[in-house]
Amino acid sequence: MDMQNSKNAFYEAKKVIPGGVDSPVRAFKSVGGTPIFIKKGHGAYLRDIDGNDYVDFVQSWGPLIFGHCDKDIQKAVIKSAKKGLSFGAPTKIETKLAKKICDLFDGIDKIRFVSSGTEAVMSAIRLARGYTRRDDIVKFEGCYHGHSDSLLVQAGSGAVTFGTPSSPGVPADFTKHTLLAKYNDIQSVKECFVNSKDIACVIIEPIAGNMGLIPADIEFLEELKKVCEENGALLIFDEVMSGFRASLKGATGLVGVKPDLITFGKVIGGGMPVGAFGGLGEVMDQLSPDGPVYQAGTLSGNPVAMHAGYASLKKITKNEEIYEEFEEKATTLMQGFQKEAKKAGITLQINVRGSMFGFFFNENEVKNFDDALKSDTKMFAKFHEGMLTRGFYFACSQFETGFISTKISDKMIEKSIKAASKVFKEIA
Repeated sequence: MDMQNSKNAFYEAKKVIPGGVDSPVRAFKSVGGTPIFIKKGHGAYLRDIDGNDYVDFVQSWGPLIFGHCDKDIQKAVIKSAKKGLSFGAPTKIETKLAKKICDLFDGIDKIRFVSSGTEAVMSAIRLARGYTRRDDIVKFEGCYHGHSDSLLVQAGSGAVTFGTPSSPGVPADFTKHTLLAKYNDIQSVKECFVNSKDIACVIIEPIAGNMGLIPADIEFLEELKKVCEENGALLIFDEVMSGFRASLKGATGLVGVKPDLITFGKVIGGGMPVGAFGGLGEVMDQLSPDGPVYQAGTLSGNPVAMHAGYASLKKITKNEEIYEEFEEKATTLMQGFQKEAKKAGITLQINVRGSMFGFFFNENEVKNFDDALKSDTKMFAKFHEGMLTRGFYFACSQFETGFISTKISDKMIEKSIKAASKVFKEIA
């Protein structure tokens, strides 16, 4: 497969963009080689600037439920764009999308839109601190909640890929208010509350997607909610990745545990840059202008993104059965990979939640960050390269999650498994 144009483009990009990319994981450093530069996407496929086509299992890291260039979402975007790209003033579409999300998620009385998942999480934590009048927060090793200062402490995803669990440039005075717990380990959470009586909130990905796909045990989440209530701390579910991906009601709808605040991103924008945080009315009412907790953004709720998101969610709610189809396809893909890997003498751990899937080159079940770090990242890199050269685009890190869209067909799944079988034999 010829990738010379991508190699040339990457060389040029590195002259003017740090690392040649605007988000670190895109640089392919953990898998080797050169990142492919995309020319266009259509349905289930990406086409790079060399003219190579790939079945896309990344789907812009989640938001493209209906694949690339969905006609209904495109139509909504074009219609909105013709009336103006941004106003910095209220529009009715913000209220329509807000009502849609509030109606679907039990426990969300009010919601506020922002422009990214990082911004949503940062704002939700500030709100939790303002509401409780406490400073400390608890997060879990390996969970990634964006790149705001207080959260870049043993982060997952890109930070793991580059071996820098904490980032230079983050003052120690910020991170001293962040306590770390172990995912799926309630005792580690209780120890945090023993060590601090000033904890405002506990934030968790109920389905972790940034240390590879690792679902939290329901019993663990139930205990987590109980511990928060007993100590007067808020529980925040980071559903930036799992919201409308794990199910119509996200991970929250699957686990039966109601958090105090939920953060969203990706999917609610239908491919446009959108984030949001919502929750109980008494908490959300602490936000300015009603309350004292300040948060603002000129592009928050911009009409083009709101129309894209509303078109996407409207289409989802009319086709709820797609989640069963997603899970069937994701399960077929993962079980197929696991079976073919075993034939080649490779042990593969797999997880599926709705349209989300993940796999680890690991001898043992993966339940937390420590387990994930024991995965064979070199073997994953070889697998990634082998699949890419055969026309299958997977996340370029062992510590990421894959996604199914409505455009991924059974035939594509079958071809992917056959290709994986060949790659497993090569790398065994």
